[in-house]
Amino acid sequence: MLMAHPTVLRNLLEHYEALRALAKEQVVAPHIHRQMQDTAYTLCVSTGARDIDQALAEARRRLDDELAAAT
Repeated sequence: MLMAHPTVLRNLLEHYEALRALAKEQVVAPHIHRQMQDTAYTLCVSTGARDIDQALAEARRRLDDELAAAT
């Protein structure tokens, strides 16, 4: 399986979290929802997950493993 670089995963996670925060507002532009869907898809592909919750957990696990290996 293709493994995303930790920097890519970190950027995707940050971007997804920022979009999710925007999506909690009362009025959300349609392009925000589309960006969130696109980012979720990219996270799923990058981690080999089938849904966003699995993708987020896997991305965080990989980042934690990378951090542990660096210390």
